[in-house]
Amino acid sequence: QVQLVESGGGLVQAGDSLRLSCAASGRSRATMAWFRQAPGKDRVFVAAIVRSGGTTYYADSVKGRFTVSRDSAKNTVYLQMSSLKPEDTGVYTCAAYYGDMWPPIQYDFWGQGTQVTVSS
Repeated sequence: QVQLVESGGGLVQAGDSLRLSCAASGRSRATMAWFRQAPGKDRVFVAAIVRSGGTTYYADSVKGRFTVSRDSAKNTVYLQMSSLKPEDTGVYTCAAYYGDMWPPIQYDFWGQGTQVTVSS
C-alpha cells in the first residue's frame, strides 16, 4: 500500500513561511493534493499538482501565496506557504490519486497530516 508522510508543519507567526513535504512510498506519478482541516470545519482543498504535465491548482484563498511542486526523484511533493495568515491554521494532509479525472471524486491514499498553526 502507498504511504504518504507529511512533515514541515509548525507554529509560526502571521506573515511567516513554511514548506510542507509529503514523501510517498510505493507507487509514483500520482496526482498529489494538499488539504487543510481546521478545528470544527470540514476538510478543504488547498492545492494540487497533477500526475502528468505538472499542472497545478490552487484554492482561491491561497493563490499567490502557496506553491505546490514535486521532486520526482525523491517522490516527494511540497507545499511552499508564504505570507501565512491565521486562517491558514489547520492540519495539512496530502492525498494521492492515480486516476485521470480532475477533480477526483475520491483520493486513493491519504497521509496522517501535519499541524500548521499561524498566530496573529
